[in-house]
Amino acid sequence: MRRLTALLALAATTLFAQRSDDQSIFGFTASSAAKERTLEAQFDTKLNRDNLRNWMQRLSARPHHLGSDYDRQNAEFIASLFRSWGYDTAIEEFQVLFPTPRTRIVELIAPEHFTAKLFEPPLSQDKTSGQTDEQLPVYNAYSIDGDVTGDLVYVNYGIPADYELLEQNGVDVKGKIVIARYGGSWRGIKPKVAAEHGAIGCIIYSDPRDDGYFQGDVYPKGAFRNENGAQRGSVMDMPIHPGDPLTPGVGATANAKRIDRKDSDVITKIPVLPISYSDALPLLRALDGPVAPPDWRGALPITYHLGPGPSRVHMQLAFDWKLVPARDIIARLPGGDRADQWIMRGNHHDAWVNGAADPISGQVAMLEEARAIGELARSGWRPRRTIIYAAWDGEEEGLLGSTEWAEQHGDELRQHGVVYINSDSNGRGFLGVGGSHTLERLVTQVARDVRDPERNVSVLERMRARDLSLATTPELRKQYREQELIRLDALGSGSDWTPFLQHTGIAALNVGYGGESAGGSYHSVYDSFDHYTRFIDPKFDYGLAQAQTTGRMVLRLANADVLPFEFITFAETMSRYLDELSKLAETTRNEIEERNRLVRDRAYEIAADPTKPFASPKSEPTPPYLNFAPLQNAVSHLQRAVHDYASAPNAVAVARGAALDHALMHAEQALTRTEGLPRRPWFRHQIYAPGFYTGYGVKTVPGVREAIEQKQWTEANQQIDIVSRVIEGYAAEVERAAEMAK
Repeated sequence: MRRLTALLALAATTLFAQRSDDQSIFGFTASSAAKERTLEAQFDTKLNRDNLRNWMQRLSARPHHLGSDYDRQNAEFIASLFRSWGYDTAIEEFQVLFPTPRTRIVELIAPEHFTAKLFEPPLSQDKTSGQTDEQLPVYNAYSIDGDVTGDLVYVNYGIPADYELLEQNGVDVKGKIVIARYGGSWRGIKPKVAAEHGAIGCIIYSDPRDDGYFQGDVYPKGAFRNENGAQRGSVMDMPIHPGDPLTPGVGATANAKRIDRKDSDVITKIPVLPISYSDALPLLRALDGPVAPPDWRGALPITYHLGPGPSRVHMQLAFDWKLVPARDIIARLPGGDRADQWIMRGNHHDAWVNGAADPISGQVAMLEEARAIGELARSGWRPRRTIIYAAWDGEEEGLLGSTEWAEQHGDELRQHGVVYINSDSNGRGFLGVGGSHTLERLVTQVARDVRDPERNVSVLERMRARDLSLATTPELRKQYREQELIRLDALGSGSDWTPFLQHTGIAALNVGYGGESAGGSYHSVYDSFDHYTRFIDPKFDYGLAQAQTTGRMVLRLANADVLPFEFITFAETMSRYLDELSKLAETTRNEIEERNRLVRDRAYEIAADPTKPFASPKSEPTPPYLNFAPLQNAVSHLQRAVHDYASAPNAVAVARGAALDHALMHAEQALTRTEGLPRRPWFRHQIYAPGFYTGYGVKTVPGVREAIEQKQWTEANQQIDIVSRVIEGYAAEVERAAEMAK
């Protein structure tokens, strides 16, 4: 760590990266930085919050789910805007599988009868909530058809740890229907884990503790989910692969070769349906069995029991499995001397219903950003690198539009792609950024230069104040005070960065504001213009802040003398990941040894008193010690390489900018393998991936980490060797960049 601290100090004075309190811009010479600041000041003056409001009202005026007529109209409208701003614009269309429901029945048949409404009623205070003829009903996309009846079991959030506790309480879900509450993990994990434990059906409900009246007043009085609100959403097994279920790995063009639906590995194994908490209450109230543990209890006015029974439920689901068009809008602003380098920026445009917050709040900020950049180009400025804006379709169903586009254009992306910047929903509050750690200095300097619209300080200063207020130890507070750079969260999945970062190997960011605009409209008919302008960002202050933030990122990446990639922070992060993996292996080994000790002790008790019941976990083989030496050596090699690159003279780096850029922009691809991760080859990145049982949640160094968690010791050692070779290859790329910069 002392060596890494010294390297960080060195990086702060070389390759244009000065202290965060001066006016330098990483990747720019002093003269270029002055021109860039002038350009960004002009960019700010061109932003108009009224456009955000007007476009949101237009785009969210009707339901616009994938394949709908208003989805088509919105795509054409967005494309027309880009063309009017001077972008070379096209709509690329893919044919993707999208099931919509024909039959939806959930009913309690014992000890009494109750039929779930499965309907969100219109509200007089919400003008678009009554468009029932155009709304998708409450359902989960990519559930299988099914007609099942069984006793009900409450499984809390329905994650693997919850089933361990059920087993300890003697509750078996085999042959049962489970009911899980939203939260704790991504929704698609719930039916996946339920099926693995033998369940025949899965119901997911929104508990008022999580986003309803326990949190605050419900809609329309307040922002939170009312008793009839329900969360639609995809349950595709995206940790296997996102995108069209019938064309894994290739673009879903009209003539693409498709697999049979029964052979898809991302459609659920059991039927699953979401319901509101008013529909869930009778089902849960009829349950008996053990009382649920305290942290399993929601806020409904009942005693939460685990079951099984006497609550008995019938589910019947049938879907119309059809191909529909996914329309991606691709808008290009050609670059100058480095036009073959692409800076990509995207946000999806489809929604489950009207989608004012998700995704239109992010989409309108991106549109205003693109409009202002288009005006700069019309005034005579030209970016050095090509800028590509994308408005994706089919994100809600499983990143369909972005994945199919990235698969179709994979070779071009690997050749030309520099960075992909993503956004999705946007709200009021703090800047949140996740992404490739090589971009931490870029993000930090942009945050330094954007003002928070409510606090009149930089968004960087506000982020740091929040971090300090949440720090629980003096050591952590000291770390936050001394930390120069924003530490980016590693990216799992859940939005359109996934095919770029984790399949194609393009450095990526996900950017948005939030934290002070909580609510319960997510994926419901009440995610509307009325809800958003009352409770989320009424004056579009943070929509404007989003445009200023991502606009600066795009402009700096497009204009830099040398691409603003910094490797020391990645080396520091890899060192931390190595420590985490070593501790995980040690902790797992200790837990197994302690478990085996308890088994032996209880066996001795049984031998001494045969009448005593023997209820003890089974012993496990003692795991071997994992050999982390190859990974330790690879990280040491990486540290030496980044030191050499950080020492490069500025003037030489600028002189060799184009060649150096080529090396920098392809470094992230060195972290991928064409073979992908174990049992899910679509995910090629060896450092960042969604967890197999976390869905959206990230697993860093996933091949090694998940092998340890699943106690696959031989595989863990194999993955250590694989990741070590990947890091060695990445270090070699950094060394090549260092040689060019000397």
